[in-house]
Amino acid sequence: MPQPPTSHLPPETWLPARRLAMAVARPIESFLHVEAASGIVLLVAAAVALVWANSPFGESYAQIWHWPIAIGVGTWHVEHELHFWINEFLMTVFFFVVGLEIKRELVEGALSDVRRAALPIGAAVGGMVVPAAIYLALNPTPPSHDGWGVPMATDIAFAVGVLTLLGKRVPAALRVLLLAIAIIDDIGAILVIAVFYSTGFSVNGLAVAIAGLALLLLLRQIGVRTAWAFVPAGLIVWTGMYQAGVHPTIAGVVVGLITPATSWFGREGFMQVARDALDDFEQRAGSGRDDHALLEPLDRLALARREALSPARRVEHALHPWVAYGIMPLFALANAGVDLRGIDRADPSFGVVFAGIVVGLVAGKPLGVLGASWLMVKLRLAVLPEGVNWRGIFIVGAVAGIGFTMAIFIAQLAFTDPTLLGIAKLAVLTATALAAALGLGGGWFLLPRSQPDELAAMTASDVEASRDYWTTGSGRRGITARFG
Repeated sequence: MPQPPTSHLPPETWLPARRLAMAVARPIESFLHVEAASGIVLLVAAAVALVWANSPFGESYAQIWHWPIAIGVGTWHVEHELHFWINEFLMTVFFFVVGLEIKRELVEGALSDVRRAALPIGAAVGGMVVPAAIYLALNPTPPSHDGWGVPMATDIAFAVGVLTLLGKRVPAALRVLLLAIAIIDDIGAILVIAVFYSTGFSVNGLAVAIAGLALLLLLRQIGVRTAWAFVPAGLIVWTGMYQAGVHPTIAGVVVGLITPATSWFGREGFMQVARDALDDFEQRAGSGRDDHALLEPLDRLALARREALSPARRVEHALHPWVAYGIMPLFALANAGVDLRGIDRADPSFGVVFAGIVVGLVAGKPLGVLGASWLMVKLRLAVLPEGVNWRGIFIVGAVAGIGFTMAIFIAQLAFTDPTLLGIAKLAVLTATALAAALGLGGGWFLLPRSQPDELAAMTASDVEASRDYWTTGSGRRGITARFG
């Protein structure tokens, strides 16, 4: 019978080179496993952009994003600036992951049951309506009133990072509440972008998008489960929406919602097929047959591994690090660079736009989340999760005011005037810093230093969090934490 490998090194590996590679990779891997890491990377990218744009090399910052990049085959090619490929194409992948998360929560998570979803839905709606109302109260006339959608957004990477820094002060149920609010907040932002910030309309483009959607549905109906098979159809949907005048990133959300979210084999099916495949492999290997005969049970094992989880779960897992540590920081680098020297603080629009966004995010978010949550509980439409009090709800509302990525994205759509866009970006960056400080400082003083033993066992770093906290507070485990 074949023996297990006697060395921990792959064949043909040079030990000194391997040790050097591991020495370099180990601290990076440890950092990436810290839940606040993606928020830290995002913060660093934003800081680099801001410093670069205001340095003596600021002109190069403005120029680099206008570099033309062409993609083509034969006589067909498409050419756009680098900024377009980041904001319109790469961010579609970000929205695709958002769509996958929404689909998962609708199927098996906190949004799969109306009673369980009542509190986060109410809190999220309040956290969107109040900031938008504050902004419109300060900006009732065009063109500045177009930015009312900017303070509605929440950046989950930063928000989770702040809660993580609070450590044991944050019960798991509070973390889950923030995650659910962020998901619903994303749904609201997507609807706002699709309805209010899409320009023009082309029937031909809509027809192309519908054709792509039909192809996606056909692939799902005939049982295609390989993620790569959906990419061409997804590109057709993206192209159609772009031509139709609907913001093309919405294509990512649509494809994410269509992606199958139910596993084929499941856990038990995987175990059964895996055992049979391993037994068959052992028999063939023991009989001395050549390696070619071993491929068939290995193929069955690979299929079982792939289908133990749903395509939506697998793709989300695969894309998350690319989005968190690649696409989002690149977006921040390309969009957070506000040249402060070019902003006229004497401009009449400066005060109202700046105040509308900052006050909307820093004050409007916690007021909206806290007020709506109180109303839902008062009307007996929801209950507070076990271990969560009104101080905790306030902290969730405070960190929900960190609107960075989505807020800047909506600002890009809302303002065509470079002056207003610059003011809006500066306001988002300012609000992000203030909301983070409010959430961190408030959590430090308002939340208990540690949780009771039964709650401390379920720390904020758990991947699986409470499913039933929304209605019973029983603490049974459930939905998967976003960006966990």
